[in-house]
Amino acid sequence: MSHTCSGVTRRGFMKGGALALVGTSTIPSFLTRSVMAEVTTAAVNHKKLVILFQRGAADGLNIVVPYREKNYYAMRPSIAIKQNEVIDLDGFFGLHPAMAAFKPLYDQGHLAIVHAAGSPDTTRSHFDAQDYMESGTPGVKSTEDGWLNRALQAEKLTGKPSAFRAVALGTQVPRTLQGKISAIAVNNLADFSVAGRGPQTSPISDAFQAMYDSSTDSVLHGTGEETFEAVKMLKAANPSKYQPAAGAVYPNTPFGNSLKQVAQLMKANLGVEAAFSDIGGWDTHQNQGNTNGQLANRLREFSNTIAAFWQDMGDDAQNITLVTMSEFGRTARQNGTGGTDHGHANVMFVLGGGVRGGKVYGKWPGLANEQLNEGRDLTVTTDFRRVLGEASYKTLGSRNLDLVFPGGRVEPSSFLGII
Repeated sequence: MSHTCSGVTRRGFMKGGALALVGTSTIPSFLTRSVMAEVTTAAVNHKKLVILFQRGAADGLNIVVPYREKNYYAMRPSIAIKQNEVIDLDGFFGLHPAMAAFKPLYDQGHLAIVHAAGSPDTTRSHFDAQDYMESGTPGVKSTEDGWLNRALQAEKLTGKPSAFRAVALGTQVPRTLQGKISAIAVNNLADFSVAGRGPQTSPISDAFQAMYDSSTDSVLHGTGEETFEAVKMLKAANPSKYQPAAGAVYPNTPFGNSLKQVAQLMKANLGVEAAFSDIGGWDTHQNQGNTNGQLANRLREFSNTIAAFWQDMGDDAQNITLVTMSEFGRTARQNGTGGTDHGHANVMFVLGGGVRGGKVYGKWPGLANEQLNEGRDLTVTTDFRRVLGEASYKTLGSRNLDLVFPGGRVEPSSFLGII
């Protein structure tokens, strides 16, 4: 596509559900009339929630290292991060040295850490544990929808939201976002390959045109020719030419590219309220490494990508809450092949403009042999739903937490005060 937008500020407009990404010098008259009314709690407050899933069970003990725990070093003779190598946080915990990009965010008070967080369910199955965390109902396999979809349902809604309200980066809508609220999966903005709501949907080429042609939904057809024109302009904006903000350098990896596209969608003002992405490669059974190696490489990509996203969002970062999660941690002791096996508690990161960062939250259970879960893992002291519940309540305005986490007994009095 030869279309360029040189010298033009790119902005997004919505009218009656119409979507457009246009140069401000070429706004058609219908778009200069009243912009679509803000219709949800998050939209009114311009708030956005980003959820990142580390699939494979990340090793929280080597990510945020309890370097004052003597038993940590006794249990991990070859993979432990030495005291003089960690990036000190508070005199007890330290970041893995590959996560240097997180230290300024922590020091500036934007990044909070929750250690010993996880699911009360004790499964060590990747599939079950991920399913429970994405459904938000540990131990219950019959839940049909995802917690983040229910969090959007729990918002106050007074009109018709944007078609881009809930977006996942990938080829299909993840478990987390499946449910009554429409969600779309965007695999590659450059060619607009977009998938629909369910896991069986295949990507469609020229998706916005296809959505217009086949849709009976008023989100696309409510304004007729105006919507059609907006869709054409969105296609003409040439997303492959997107330039991140100065200083924001995303790793050229699938995860780096996915968060760059989240930033692009958000900065286009398309009405995104919830975004989801994931990153695999955390199942370190063999040759995990310590300061360098398999885990270190993944942590560098992970932290550099998130730091680039934060930089890229600029002033709008104040309206964003980003939460990271993984299905369970690793064993406290290394195994015979220089790795770790499936564990229990883990670490979560919470980044945002409203976050009370610069602190490690949660009750630390200790790593003495008698303090370990089943004699082998870090013990869970913070239910992951308390962290997600606070993020949903404070960011999206999800007031009905019983709907979001049925049976979870998540209520404002249980929040950690992170946001």
